Amino acid sequence: MRFAFDGCEGGSPWLQAVCMGLTKTFTARGHTLAAQPDDGCGIVFHAVSEERPRPFPRKSRATFVVGLTELPEPESSPLHRGYPLLVRSISNMLLLAGAPSAERPLADAHLLTPELGCYPAATDSARPFEDLYERLTPLATSHLVIDNVFDPDLPQDLWEGTDATDDLVWASRQLAAMRLLPTPFPVQEVLGPDDMRFLHRLYGIGGLSYGNISVRHDESRFWMSASGVDKGKLGRVGDDILLVKGYDPDRDAMLLSVRPDVEPHRVSVDAIEHLLIYQEHPDIGAILHVHAWVDGIRTTDINYPCGTMEIGLAVAAALRAEPDPAHATIGLRNHGITAVGPNLHEIFARLADQVQATVPMR
Repeated sequence: MRFAFDGCEGGSPWLQAVCMGLTKTFTARGHTLAAQPDDGCGIVFHAVSEERPRPFPRKSRATFVVGLTELPEPESSPLHRGYPLLVRSISNMLLLAGAPSAERPLADAHLLTPELGCYPAATDSARPFEDLYERLTPLATSHLVIDNVFDPDLPQDLWEGTDATDDLVWASRQLAAMRLLPTPFPVQEVLGPDDMRFLHRLYGIGGLSYGNISVRHDESRFWMSASGVDKGKLGRVGDDILLVKGYDPDRDAMLLSVRPDVEPHRVSVDAIEHLLIYQEHPDIGAILHVHAWVDGIRTTDINYPCGTMEIGLAVAAALRAEPDPAHATIGLRNHGITAVGPNLHEIFARLADQVQATVPMR
């Protein structure tokens, strides 16, 4: 894999120390430093100024961008301070350090993710950059599956919904009442028109929302919440509730049946995860994913980004190890939970006294 730096030349002593540490560690692992960032780079480390954060002008989402930001003073709430910078720079991750030293550049530095993750960049003080490498590389090399193909073939007898879509509407109200849906980040308020167009061109999204729900329709199809909508107010079939009918590996896209008379939203980015779970576990009839937590559950080892094939495979593997895969809750490291069951009513009843809003970070 090739990697590069953008906007780092002539930076602060901290920025130079970070670039030197990353270069030494990545080249020691067999990766190649590119003289200039280009489309062939797997990772670009992009200097992000708090005063004027700007995106790196990548040509495709295949380039994983890690923003590098130094604050002039220690920060007690790095997620609150850094998340707007993550969004404004359209980075896949942000490395945020408050009043760091060039001698210990990763001490008290945090990694932030679009899924609201915020955790130490390195926990091994003896080999901090090796530790950072182990955290970054699986994420940078993961495979996003977020494209949609909309086929206007939704049967008319499904246009007004089914018992399954009624359950999705009910579950969305439950999530709102339980306060398990973080407030969606107001992307439109912090990005200008040009950056919004750039975000849409890269990822096909116009906003951020958190959490998703789905219900099996039949052996091969399932209903799922759309992306970028208020998950506490689901309602209209074909718009914010969509029928997923499969995945096309040739087009690397999720296949959706939609109404010909409705302009649909995109399906949730986690559709590939839900598809893999339904395919492997025919007894599972519903799936809930929220940025919340349950103590004592099996947890994935790596916090793969939403919308990646890897997160779906990791959750499916964790379910496989459960004594009862059809009635289980899996923790997604530094992210949230995915709970499965025969239906949404059973999932909510099981979680009612267990779920907590704060996700532990490590």
